Formats: sequence, structure tokens, C-alpha cells
Amino acid sequence: MRTLISNPTIVNRGEQFRGSIVVNNGKIVEILREDELPRLPCYRIIEATGLYLIPGVIDDHVHFREPGLTKKATIATESRAAAAGGVTSFMEMPNTVPQTTTIEALKEKYAIAAKESLINYSFYFGATNSNADEFEKLNLQKTCGIKLFMGSSTGNMLVDRKNELERIFSKAAALGFPVAVHCEDGSVISENTRRIKEEAGEDPDVKYHPLIRSAEACYRSTESAVELARRFGTRLHIMHISTARELELFGKEDRNITAEATPAHLTFCDKDYARLGTKIKCNPAIKSADDRNALRTAVADGRIDLIGTDHAPHHPDDKIGGALKAASGMPSIQFSLLAMLELVDKGVFTIETLVERMCHAPARIFDIDRRGYIEKGYHADFVLLAPGKPHTVKKEDIISKCGWSPFEGDTFNWNIEQTWVNGECAYSNGVINEEVHGKALRFNR
Repeated sequence: MRTLISNPTIVNRGEQFRGSIVVNNGKIVEILREDELPRLPCYRIIEATGLYLIPGVIDDHVHFREPGLTKKATIATESRAAAAGGVTSFMEMPNTVPQTTTIEALKEKYAIAAKESLINYSFYFGATNSNADEFEKLNLQKTCGIKLFMGSSTGNMLVDRKNELERIFSKAAALGFPVAVHCEDGSVISENTRRIKEEAGEDPDVKYHPLIRSAEACYRSTESAVELARRFGTRLHIMHISTARELELFGKEDRNITAEATPAHLTFCDKDYARLGTKIKCNPAIKSADDRNALRTAVADGRIDLIGTDHAPHHPDDKIGGALKAASGMPSIQFSLLAMLELVDKGVFTIETLVERMCHAPARIFDIDRRGYIEKGYHADFVLLAPGKPHTVKKEDIISKCGWSPFEGDTFNWNIEQTWVNGECAYSNGVINEEVHGKALRFNR
């Protein structure tokens, strides 16, 4: 059915303009400006005057917890929360149970997503100290990348042997896979933990978290990853940058190395631990206001390429404790776009920059096939946004299975009216369309 999305303000490729789009058979088939009329009749018209239309958000960094950790979340629940947040595609992390460090485990995730995901999907293959030879068995057009926990333990996925790190970077470069890295230096964290335990007890208050998982721990590990990538020519993506100092390692001229920031690190700072406690405990830790403000500036000027959520739901019981005992991670995918639109309203960056960092950049960096832009012939993944429509997040609004959010009680001035996935409306003003099914992402490599 040819569908006309009529008269929104379209934001795409660094510009905004009044126009319309025509959708047919899951694709964008026409892009019209101002009062242009479609070439052929449209049998359904969605009136969007006064709304903004942007490409669907592509979240390169989520933990949907399935299989094995489904008390926290499932692909079904979190893909629905994502759609409610304007996210149309996700790339999911390997630290599930079993960990996604074998071809068999990777296939299992794709089978679950094909049945359960409301939105489009892909999955990282997790690197270990012993599985680099498995990279050759991966499908380059289907697997988004290699995920490496470098110097920071997550289960037994910590890779800390120099020779194995070199093999991972070398093999990934030879095969053409991007390597997405969590960078924190374990030796620095261990020494900080020992010292702060002596000072503040076995489970110090959460305010000590950014002192334990410190700026030095982040910088030292990120510096090492950048050196390895430059030595082997590896396509490197540094995830969840949290410090101003790390920004010294990136330059706009080196497009083979890219950086991600999260809405959490762009929104909160260490003063918020007093108000929100372990709800904002994540790894790497949320740090000072100066760090947060430096990250915001880097998003605006392009040193940070991409905004991804690191959506990591935990059962509320998991968040009990302090800096060492409470679990690290927070659900954020449902409210990430809204939180970033608040920064647009504050003048931190423009809506064109937001679209570049949350929609275009993930598609470009990971070479995703025909998504991330409003372009003729592309998959019809897009979001309709209403400005000047304030609403306060209530507990009953939260779709993530864990049932809580650090944004609960916050008032956002934009509203996500509709989210379209492959030419079908998956979410509309609080209602999920259960008939919609996402597709596996494809990569042009």
C-alpha cells in the first residue's frame, strides 16, 4: 500500500526542510519537497504537519540479556522499549548466557530475534583469549563486529594477554571486521579498589565509583587500543567514552578510529549520585561535570562520532549495594532520543547533529545496507517527533522488563509520536503494533 507521510519537517544529511515521503513495500520510494505531489496515487495518508521526521535511530550498543539473563530483559521486551524510543535497529552485546563467543551461540541469538524482535537487529561476536580463529567463520555481511572487553572483566570475556590482543586486532583487520572495545585498565581499577576499601570499607558508597573506575583507568586502556589499531590498520570503535582526557586520542582526520558517547555520560555527572544513587552506576563510571561538558562539546564538533545507549537493564534487586556490590548498568533505550532532544533545546548541539550521531553515523561506521538516512530506495525506518509537547515519565510508562529508569520523573518537551520499521508503523502514541517484525541488518563489506 502506497503511504504518504504528509508535510513534516524532514531532518536528513545536515539539513531540514518541509516535505513529504512516500512509502511502498517497505521502502522509501519518493521524497517530496514543499508542495510537490507524488507521481502515483497514495491510498493511505498520514498527516504529519507540525511534526519532525528523522531516520530511525540505530543503537550500536545494547544489552538485551537473552539468552540466559531473561529475569532482567528479553529481546521481545527491549525491542518494544526501543521502538517506543524511536530506535528502529540495534546491535547487541555478547555477554549473555551462554556468551556469544561461538558460532552456535551467535546463530541462537539470530533465531530468537527473528521470532521475537519488533525492530531490526544484529549481534556482536565476543572476543576471548582463545577464539580469534573463529573470526574466519563469521559472515562479514551479517555480523556487525567483534566486541572486545579490553582490560575490564565481564564474566570470563576479559582479554588481557598481549599476544591475543595483537591476534584479535590483526585478524579483524585482515578480514574487514570492525572491533568495538570497552576500555578500562584492570590493574588501575584493582589498585584503586584496594586503596578505597581501606579508606571506606568493603562496599564503599556509590560516590566512590568514579574514583575506583577512574579517568586514568579509561585513558590507559583507550590509549592502548588506539595504538594497536594504528599498528595493525584495524577499524576501531571505542565505546562509551567517559572522560575529557580520552578525547586527546582522537582526531577528525583519522576516520579508521571512531568514538561513541552514551546519553548517560552526556546527561549525568558525579553530583547526580547523591540524587540517583546506583541507578546511574555503570561501567565506565559517570564522572565529573567537566568530563560531561567536554563530551557534549566533542559530540557537537565531531570528535565523538556516535551516540549509543549501552542500554543494560538489571533487576532492581541487582542494584542494591554500593560502588562494588551493586550491578553496573542502566536501562535507557526508551528515553535516549528524548534526552538528547533536551540537549538540542538547550543549545548543546543541533537537531541536525543529533541525527548525524544517532542515525547516520551508525549506518556509515558499520556499513549498514540502506538504513540510517531518508533516501529513495532505502528501508522505510523513520520516526515522527512532536516538539513542544511536554510529558513526565511515570513508572507505568516504562516498557523495559526491569521496570525502572533513571529518567523516571523527568519531563521531556518532545514526544515520539510514531516509529516506523520497514514501512510499517511499529509504535504509535503508546501503542505497540505486535504484527511488526524486524529484519536482520546487512552490511556492505
